[in-house]
Amino acid sequence: MPGQWLFIVHHSSFIAHHLHFSVPPCFNNALGYGRLATLRPLRSLRDLCVKKRTRLVFVMAVTANRTPFPPFIPPAAWRYNAPPPRSRIPVALIHSRRIAATNDRSNEMSTELPGPRKASLLVVFLAVFIDLLGFGMVLPLLPLYAQEFATVLGIERDTPKMGLLIGSLMASFSAMQFLFAPLWGRLSDRIGRRPVLLVGLAGSAICYALFGLATVWKSVVWLFVARIGAGVAGATISTAHAYIADVTTKETRAKGMALVGAAFGLGFTFGPLLGYFALEGETAVPGPGPGYAAAALSASAFLLALFKLPESLPNGPPAHAARGWFNLASLRDALAVPSLLALLLTTFLCVFAFANFESTLAMVLEDKYGPFQFTYRNVLLVFAFVGFVLTLAQGFLVRRLSTRIPEGTMATIGALAEVGGFAWLAYSLANPSLAALFAALAIIVTGFAFITPSLNALISRRSDPTKQGGILGVAQSVSSLARILGPMAALPLYTTPALADRLAIPRGATPFYFAAALMTLGAALIALAVRGGKDWGNEECKMQNAK
Repeated sequence: MPGQWLFIVHHSSFIAHHLHFSVPPCFNNALGYGRLATLRPLRSLRDLCVKKRTRLVFVMAVTANRTPFPPFIPPAAWRYNAPPPRSRIPVALIHSRRIAATNDRSNEMSTELPGPRKASLLVVFLAVFIDLLGFGMVLPLLPLYAQEFATVLGIERDTPKMGLLIGSLMASFSAMQFLFAPLWGRLSDRIGRRPVLLVGLAGSAICYALFGLATVWKSVVWLFVARIGAGVAGATISTAHAYIADVTTKETRAKGMALVGAAFGLGFTFGPLLGYFALEGETAVPGPGPGYAAAALSASAFLLALFKLPESLPNGPPAHAARGWFNLASLRDALAVPSLLALLLTTFLCVFAFANFESTLAMVLEDKYGPFQFTYRNVLLVFAFVGFVLTLAQGFLVRRLSTRIPEGTMATIGALAEVGGFAWLAYSLANPSLAALFAALAIIVTGFAFITPSLNALISRRSDPTKQGGILGVAQSVSSLARILGPMAALPLYTTPALADRLAIPRGATPFYFAAALMTLGAALIALAVRGGKDWGNEECKMQNAK
């Protein structure tokens, strides 16, 4: 009996475990019993699970009572069939129809995504990538704009007040993402992913245009307004992850999520390169070109999503959509296991130290009294190099080594690499050398690429599988908090040369030595967590779970 069969099972309520159901008696000899494994209600025929039995391929979908029957199945075609004794469905209504085989692949199980879903993934990737191109253009120049415009207000360059001002400007974007990412995520559960993504892209275009105008007006206040608005709009990146989760299967979800990671890496690589060409020559102060170019990119991403991106929740939000803002229960679960607490603290220190580095790098390179005295265009080229190394490290090096080296070892190597990289970068300020500078940057970025996925993997392994998503969300919140506080600590350290003089270290090196000290502590915490903790199901986690 060649070909494929489509079975639609309707039951009285969704049951979140294996669902067993019988097939019409006339097919029992050929097909036997089918099994559908799922962890959430399937809301439409687009949510399909593919299973293989002998020579045939079954495509099965489940609908809940709140979902209407598909219109192409007449009620007369539904028939009752007694379920087997082990079935957890009291009464099953089964309809079957044959779908003719169109090629030789009908006898093989396929885990590939349908064409429309592949197209949706491509649109999401392009929209996120184009939007991040604009972010990569603006980020390296942001502290330089603020430093120039703050002098108009009478704030002196080398003072803690200047550092606090620039640090607050850098942190405002991350602060808005920290606050609004949960809100956008829960709102997308209620009204759909597409409207939230469109609002985010449109908001980014408006705020980048406002950023360009702020550079014309030479206004720090409008720079703050633009960055706060961009942070609110950029917080919809969590909705992009949710969209990908909607349109992928369990087998293809990791590849789908990797697209967003690739979009980040490519955006941070090519964004600064586009900013290089958007600058109006080697001027003393960058003009509005990068802001306007970033606005145009975000606007094009909005138009792409408006016309090409379908809704991933066609039948509306799930009935159990969360209504709260933050999940405090997940925080309690994470703090209940000692090794998880150590890993979360390590995550904070690692991201905090890296935020020290990325928020001060542009100012160190451009410093007119420093050893390098780069132009604005050269600063953008350095950031493009950083993005390129990060993409290579994440996409190739870490991917190959992660299957051979344990996560704890990978994280420890990354932490020690960052310690050496930060110390080398500080040393290169006293002994200027472009080779030493770029080597230090490559080591720092590669170390960070080693740490972040390894810590996430360790946190996942130490977590209760039923609470894993919430605990990983706590880890993400910890990272966001570190990105807020990192610039606010690093910039005052950098803009206080008197502190460097008292410590007898080169001008501008204070944040990097501080970051090296933090990563030394982070390496010790990683070793403590790896040696003192156990994966979920071992004694430590069992004892904590029993409390």
